[in-house]
Amino acid sequence: MSKDKQLGPIKKTIVGAQFLFVAFGATVLVPLLVGLDPSVALFTAGIGTLIFHAITKGKVPIFLGSSFAFIAPIIKATELFGLPGTLSGLVAVGAVYGIMSALVRLRGVDFISRLFPPIVVGPVIMLIGLSLAGTGVNMAKSNWLLAIIALVTTVAVSLFAKGLLRLIPIFIGIVVGYVVAIILGAIDFQPIAEAKWFALPDFVRPELCWEAIIFMIPVAIAPVIEHIGDMYAINEVTGNDYVKDPGLHRTMLGDGLACVAASIIGGPPVTTYSEVTGAISLTKISDPVVLRIAALFGILFSVLGKISALLKTIPEAVLGGIMLLLFGTIASVGINTLIKNKVDMGDTRNLIIASLILTLGIGGAELTCGSFTISGIGLSALVGVILNLIIPQKKHVE
Repeated sequence: MSKDKQLGPIKKTIVGAQFLFVAFGATVLVPLLVGLDPSVALFTAGIGTLIFHAITKGKVPIFLGSSFAFIAPIIKATELFGLPGTLSGLVAVGAVYGIMSALVRLRGVDFISRLFPPIVVGPVIMLIGLSLAGTGVNMAKSNWLLAIIALVTTVAVSLFAKGLLRLIPIFIGIVVGYVVAIILGAIDFQPIAEAKWFALPDFVRPELCWEAIIFMIPVAIAPVIEHIGDMYAINEVTGNDYVKDPGLHRTMLGDGLACVAASIIGGPPVTTYSEVTGAISLTKISDPVVLRIAALFGILFSVLGKISALLKTIPEAVLGGIMLLLFGTIASVGINTLIKNKVDMGDTRNLIIASLILTLGIGGAELTCGSFTISGIGLSALVGVILNLIIPQKKHVE
């Protein structure tokens, strides 16, 4: 049973701070990996969450934070098109959410499931994790001792911690790795000393780049499906049916508009956070007001210049150690998607779709038409969707 009615304003504020704490490590991790300002990510997580709550009539207890699905695409797109161009592609991701929202409103959830079945979504998620494996190793090998300490700590917290601590293994891993780095003299505190106590995040404006837009749009497939899954998860945790009220089309639109807002000011795309859903399940507190308080805390922390400077001093090896686990975990989620949905990989049709998604993505295939190029995860996801539509299903004989 919910504890919401037992909470006064002060307790709700404390719980809201705890919920931000749960999402903090993962939220700032994405910008640190792709070269964005972590303070911008905190700001956009807060603003995005408030936008989501406005669109969903304040009914859904959801917190939005940086999406891991876009790490590899952002890194690659930034190399190809620069950061401002990449941001225009991320704005387009929000438009994809808007289109999907309209389709859900007109055709229902089943239409989305038919367009993006597990045989497409699973391998795409696997590809997101596998494509980042080299990045994690390269970061870790800059100091294997720090990497292993951060990795072991994260694994230990995941396996043995209790309560809220078990929901923040990434945060604990970073903290322990950072403390060891201090002991080893591997931290330069000068940037922290020189940073202002209060400073606006380093906002960056997007610049229109059609190549980046085409590159990034197909990557939205996996987060869209993840959003649907997260909404059903929060339904189960709270006992309410948010898919019906305020409606999945509203939650998806809210997520999309939050992505647009984040990208317009230089932040990574945001998505629903399973960790926060876990915290809601653990605390039995599901009042959406608490999540809005967490959002306000995110905005507050984003303007503390010392925090931004501190985050930027985290050693690359510490982040790399955590990435060794995280990227493998993402790939494992893709495998679990296939297993949970009982996808028959002995079926030649399924084998062809999964194989081509993985080989095209890992192999770095590119499709160029004039000045437009689509490659990597985007191309693989597009190929998977097309193959699923054109390869006939095997007819079962009774």
